[in-house]
Amino acid sequence: MDWLQLFFLHPVSLYQGAAFPFALLFNYLCTMDSFSTPARYLFLLAGGGALAWAAMGSFAVLVLIPALCAGVLISSLGPRDVHRWAFFFQMSWQTLCHLGLHYTEYYLQERPSMRFCITLSSLMLLTQRVTSLSLDLCEGKVKAEARGIRGRSSVLEHLWKTLPYFSYLLFFPALLGGSLCSFQRFQARVQGSSSLGPRRSVWALTRMGLQILGLECLKVVLRKVVGAGAGLTDCRQLQCIRVMWSTAELFKLTYYSCWILDDALLHAAGFGPEFGQSPAGEGYVPDADIWTLETTHRISLFTRKWNQSTAGWLRRLIFQHGRARPLLQTFAFSAWWHGLHPGQVFGFLCWALMVEADYLIHTFANLSIRSWPMQLLYRTVTWAHTQLIIAYIMLAVEVRSLSSLWLLCNSYNSVFPMVYCVLLFLLAKRKHKLT
Repeated sequence: MDWLQLFFLHPVSLYQGAAFPFALLFNYLCTMDSFSTPARYLFLLAGGGALAWAAMGSFAVLVLIPALCAGVLISSLGPRDVHRWAFFFQMSWQTLCHLGLHYTEYYLQERPSMRFCITLSSLMLLTQRVTSLSLDLCEGKVKAEARGIRGRSSVLEHLWKTLPYFSYLLFFPALLGGSLCSFQRFQARVQGSSSLGPRRSVWALTRMGLQILGLECLKVVLRKVVGAGAGLTDCRQLQCIRVMWSTAELFKLTYYSCWILDDALLHAAGFGPEFGQSPAGEGYVPDADIWTLETTHRISLFTRKWNQSTAGWLRRLIFQHGRARPLLQTFAFSAWWHGLHPGQVFGFLCWALMVEADYLIHTFANLSIRSWPMQLLYRTVTWAHTQLIIAYIMLAVEVRSLSSLWLLCNSYNSVFPMVYCVLLFLLAKRKHKLT
């Protein structure tokens, strides 16, 4: 199987790179008093529309239509109803688009258009912004605009007041990637002055560029290792573990590189960490914490740090409102949000079980292991086990065909999650007896 066919993130990176001059231009214009707040909203909105058309072609309407409808719902419904209707509409639209992808891949047995894949990725990010804004309105973090409309002048005034909503939903630095930016933070940035000095901006962007260059060099080396060796279809016994780990590392390096590039674009436009916090106290959350992700021996910590802004969004949207088994609900919704491919359903449900096991295993270990040599051994073993389980989950989530998923499940790699499943059963039974 050609694993690299799954990396449709590279074309996005090209368009993200092309948007850099406009992000820097926006940040520069924000230093001028003549560049008014409405002009800033219009600049970001127009840039989003142009970038959508360039990257997605005619598929851009699949993003523009729900953005327009979400804006209408948000500006017309009351705080009590807005989140329910916005969530229902956005997820229904996204699910229909994902069903189109399923039809192309599984029924027609055809490779989907690259532009359509980019559109789905952008649509998933739009869902984040729509639901984040609707939750803010529902919780009173964002004050809703007056909804009375009387006469033609009032209609124009109403549309002018909803401009920040439409601009937020489609602003170009976050259209194709990047960590989730709250509406309060977005509004504070647009209404404020430029947050970056020239030297500080150049240094920060240079540092991110060097990080991307280093990751790309590692990818070249690892790609040669993956390409030269056997794949899951022809690996034998323990060799499959090496294949799984190296392939998953290639996926991870790709994500790291793309996340840093996305953060750099937000940084260039002035939406980076240097801008500080929003009035509500919500700061910038980068998606890539590479050191923690590669060194942690806890699956639960890896889960919180992997794609951090999305993890925080899922926690706020699903986990905090879940009554029965909120962790399982969160991972099930994540599978739905990602498209409900068979590998995604299996992978995210497996991930939920691994996190549950992680809590019990480490709680038991902290109470049982006292000496530092045993603690060091324990951390080393659990680190290796965590990395291999994450590699297993990542391959399950990324594969598209049932045959590839079946090969993964029938390989020696399944031993690693099975060990945690057995420990989960034993420790849960022990906890039940103690209570």
